[in-house]
Amino acid sequence: MYRLDDQVALVTGASRGIGRAISLALAQAGAHVALLSRSAADLERVAEEISAGGGQAEVHVCDVTDADGVAAVVKEIIERHGALHILVNNAGTTRDNLVLRMSDEEWRVPLEINLKGAFNTIRASSRPMLKQRYGRIINITSVVGVTGNAGQANYAASKAGLIGLTKSIAKELASRNITVNAVGPGYIHTDMTAGITEQVKNKLLEAIPLGRLGEPDDVAPAVVFLASKAAGYITGQTLLVDGGMVM
Repeated sequence: MYRLDDQVALVTGASRGIGRAISLALAQAGAHVALLSRSAADLERVAEEISAGGGQAEVHVCDVTDADGVAAVVKEIIERHGALHILVNNAGTTRDNLVLRMSDEEWRVPLEINLKGAFNTIRASSRPMLKQRYGRIINITSVVGVTGNAGQANYAASKAGLIGLTKSIAKELASRNITVNAVGPGYIHTDMTAGITEQVKNKLLEAIPLGRLGEPDDVAPAVVFLASKAAGYITGQTLLVDGGMVM
């Protein structure tokens, strides 16, 4: 396990699924984890899990689309701990529909949360990282951002945009020893995928060489690695954790 002792990490969308698994893994590696989501009760449960495992965590209730709210959270973290070393942008949502049926609202929401939300947290976090001349930013994208997917034009656009954002910010911040990378999960057992039918699931399994859907715990170690000093010469990259689905 790569160690993150004395590091402070902020994880968005930390209340469940992949975000929860990432938060637990970062804490297990020694980081103090600031958990951010819109659900206080769910965040408290994750914080309790981390505490029970001997880790340290704190809860911040905020909507990532609220730029002022995000800035206030980052300011509070800096005032409390003196630094912010790791940012994981995991907050995300879907509004699946075919493009001919997609409403303006269905188009807007995934772009606002998945892409603008990441922009808000990066903008707020990059300033203290620049001052300390160190940082790790990891954006959770998706294989859909690479391949596209019928019925998910909005989600795919947001996740593809996140890959472009990752590369651009990586170039802007590299001179200050700040790396920016993306992790692209494949089809993972989460609340988002819980509703797929057995027929769809079987079709997906045919396209995955490893022959199974992933688990949140399959994604978390990739994030811990990219957050560690061992990954200091890796930036602007997208690491797909997809069971071989995209080769």
